[in-house]
Amino acid sequence: MPEVPLDFPRAFVEFVNPDDADEVLRCDLTWLTSSYTCIFGSGCKGIYADSPDTGCCTLGAHFADDDDEKRVAGFVAQLTPELWQLHPGGKIKKKHWIEVDEDGERKTLALEVDGQRGCVFANRPGFAGGQGCALHALALAQGRNPLETKPDVCWQLPIRRTFRTVERQDGTSYTETSIGEYDRRGWGPGGHDLDWYCSGNTEAHVAVEPVYVTNEAELVALMGQPAYDELVRHCEAHVRSRSALALHPADRPLR
Repeated sequence: MPEVPLDFPRAFVEFVNPDDADEVLRCDLTWLTSSYTCIFGSGCKGIYADSPDTGCCTLGAHFADDDDEKRVAGFVAQLTPELWQLHPGGKIKKKHWIEVDEDGERKTLALEVDGQRGCVFANRPGFAGGQGCALHALALAQGRNPLETKPDVCWQLPIRRTFRTVERQDGTSYTETSIGEYDRRGWGPGGHDLDWYCSGNTEAHVAVEPVYVTNEAELVALMGQPAYDELVRHCEAHVRSRSALALHPADRPLR
């Protein structure tokens, strides 16, 4: 599939968080104004060729922290067999949906169904309740945004938030929070071995509106409403004035 190289010219903007004078947001305007959208069920090939129907859910999801796991657990308890293909029946226990990886980190259980490996919450094709994440389906059924019910890493992907402390020459420092594209490198060394990946793939850059609009809820959750409002101002200015070098190459048709 036509995937663009990882490195190309990008435009960034830095601004102080209106809610926190000690935090500077560094935002990738090239990514946030791109036409990327999730195409799960509409052309997504899955990150591994032998599990095309589970998208990026093949490995299960690691929890960000105890609070993340506790929040998700509350919604798992609300899942029904109509929403969750692999519902164990009766009372749901943690052993039914949590496992510990080789590094001792807690994550959602991943298992093989009909020859395809995937997260325990990934409903497979043909399920009466619909293909896709059971926790996502629960959110829609309850009129919630899916970011409320899913593990943090699931609703954030493919937006990546990172932090670092920056030391100024005058001896002061600030927290730099970067908001950008979760490309293959965000997965660690193994990201380069994925058989297919969406963020830099032309097939996934088909949205009518840009990322900063379609992912408003996620961005507000990651940076706060005042910072998001400031980001919108910069994104709109960038759209009006950007040069060809600042475009995401996956947005442009192949020649």
